[in-house]
Amino acid sequence: MIRHISTLARAPIPRCLSSISSSTHNLLPANSHISHPRRYINVHPAPSEETIKKVADAYEEIISATGEDVNREGLQKTPVRAAKAFLYLTHGYSLNVDDVVNGAVFHEKGEDLVVVRDISFCSLCEHHLVPFFGKASIAYYPNGKVIGLSKLARITSVFARRLQIQERLTREIADAVIKVLSPKGVAVTLEATHLCMSIRGVQQQGTTTVTHTFTGVFEENDSLRHQYLSVINNNNKT
Repeated sequence: MIRHISTLARAPIPRCLSSISSSTHNLLPANSHISHPRRYINVHPAPSEETIKKVADAYEEIISATGEDVNREGLQKTPVRAAKAFLYLTHGYSLNVDDVVNGAVFHEKGEDLVVVRDISFCSLCEHHLVPFFGKASIAYYPNGKVIGLSKLARITSVFARRLQIQERLTREIADAVIKVLSPKGVAVTLEATHLCMSIRGVQQQGTTTVTHTFTGVFEENDSLRHQYLSVINNNNKT
């Protein structure tokens, strides 16, 4: 019999994607847990006024370089707004995994597979400073410890809110889960749209990039890995 885990509590932003289809539960072995986070809160320390001013001054120079008049009405406050937005999008540098996990690791004798999917994330491409965004799926096979489910979303945010490439972001999430839980294996999948591909350069709209990281039993056990992939791929089609 499948034992269900309650979905995460609702909180303001950001909004995660559609709910789990009941039919996908049949794809998991009977001893599996699956959860679908709807929303999570992103708490971060506010940047100092000195930092905001430093970044705002840089934005003012950038805007001026385009030939625009930074003193016209519509642009007078834009450098400060842009500075605050940029600092928010990169506030992961001021976060660490231990703080966001906040002790929510619990000893548990069971060895049920845990899958949390459709975690919304947004990051900045370190090559062009434009966003890439999408959803993450994280699975782990416990080794005597489990983590509060919302903490997997928070761990994702720690590394997403930095200058990133998707390949490294995928691995950093997996490494963080390994460090916190020492599980028998971790699987992480990111599926994202990159604005650096759609609004500049090759200008290909509608493309997505998928990256995977598998460790431990997910790397060694083909059947377990395929079960995980079947679950997240089936969900993407519903």
